Amino acid sequence: MLAVLLLLFASAASKAIAEKKSTASEVLAKVNGVEITKTSLDQELAVILPQLAQSGRPAPTAAQMQDLKKNVLEGLIDGEVLYQTSVKQGIAIDDATVSKKMSDFKSQFATDEEFQKALASLNSTEEELQARLKRNMAIQELLNKEVEDKVKVDDQKAKAFYDANVDKFKQPEQVKASHILITVKADADQATKDEALKKIKSIQEKIKKGEDFAALAKEYSQGPSNVRGGDLGYFIRGQMVKPFEDAAFSLKPGEVSDVVETQFGYHLIKVIDKKPESTVSFDEIKPKLLEFLKKQEMEKAMDAYIDNLKKDADITRVVTEKE
Repeated sequence: MLAVLLLLFASAASKAIAEKKSTASEVLAKVNGVEITKTSLDQELAVILPQLAQSGRPAPTAAQMQDLKKNVLEGLIDGEVLYQTSVKQGIAIDDATVSKKMSDFKSQFATDEEFQKALASLNSTEEELQARLKRNMAIQELLNKEVEDKVKVDDQKAKAFYDANVDKFKQPEQVKASHILITVKADADQATKDEALKKIKSIQEKIKKGEDFAALAKEYSQGPSNVRGGDLGYFIRGQMVKPFEDAAFSLKPGEVSDVVETQFGYHLIKVIDKKPESTVSFDEIKPKLLEFLKKQEMEKAMDAYIDNLKKDADITRVVTEKE
């Protein structure tokens, strides 16, 4: 939930908080006279950078950081332009609606104390969050009216896209399998390997005698799938290590492999089901395809809408961020 709260704060509505916390903050831009400060930029970066790190991306280089700052500043400018437009159009979110939204959001935290801790970690208050919600809701209502409601994608467009990209809708051969794993570390000595091999072979004998594979997986398997009776679900080639994959795809449904050795240890693999290569039909994919195409069209329409608004706005970029 803290991540969700961070996302709420990663928006184009930092001006009020920035002014409250740093009245002397360096001004980076003005939108029709409304200042966007370095404090606002830093608040956005404080949200974005941890998200990038959590996604596994390396820390940005100095040049990448400069580009990121420019993009974030443009996002702040876009948001301010949108909010000012919502005000001009008389879009007003009543307090009762905002309070309901706030209440729904708070209810997702286990306790009020947890919610307050999340706010404190952002050096913010409920009042600031409520103001942020109200502002964001006004911007969203504007975009719904001016962009989303005007974007139409019909079945004919979806079918044309499908026919032109039919290769994208091919599904490769899939296998549904379960396994029993006895782990062996890569640097294990021979005695340890021999002991693990002896154990997996003893389990193999139980299977040959008719004992239930899933029950044995729950009892003996040392992999995380043991709680599901070893069930790995469906997978395609390239998702598993090669020795495991080769064994699984060579088996028929219901068959159990001989002992398979991988970098993780020793496995027994049971194939539950196999699906041959196929092409998803248009009727099957149509709902998702319509959603995908509408999202594409909305992104284009939104970019065009914001660009037009910015042409009519008095926007001044006061300084260029430096390291």
